Amino acid sequence: MDSYFKPEHLAKFGDIAEGNTELAKKFFDYYGSVFADGALTVREKALIALAVSHAVQCPYCIDAYSSECLKQGSDLEEMTEAVHVATAIRGGASLVHGLQMLEHVTKASM
Repeated sequence: MDSYFKPEHLAKFGDIAEGNTELAKKFFDYYGSVFADGALTVREKALIALAVSHAVQCPYCIDAYSSECLKQGSDLEEMTEAVHVATAIRGGASLVHGLQMLEHVTKASM
């Protein structure tokens, strides 16, 4: 069965430059700078990226940052915990919007 997600696309990510090399170069330069060592280590940034990948549900990013986390020395326990952090934030964001519903229901019930 064919699917929209094709793991082989990840290796071809740079090919997106064919549409506009100038913009692609700017993006990839920025991307590279973001993931370089800074106040956070490359390892810490990879764990953050893994968590965000799950929050935005990007299968390409999940593949890439699962591999990068392992490459940077993270273990399954750390990676799983990072995913749970993203899950908690995403769940909390949904729940806090429940206050909008609560306010609406309260006003409608008056």
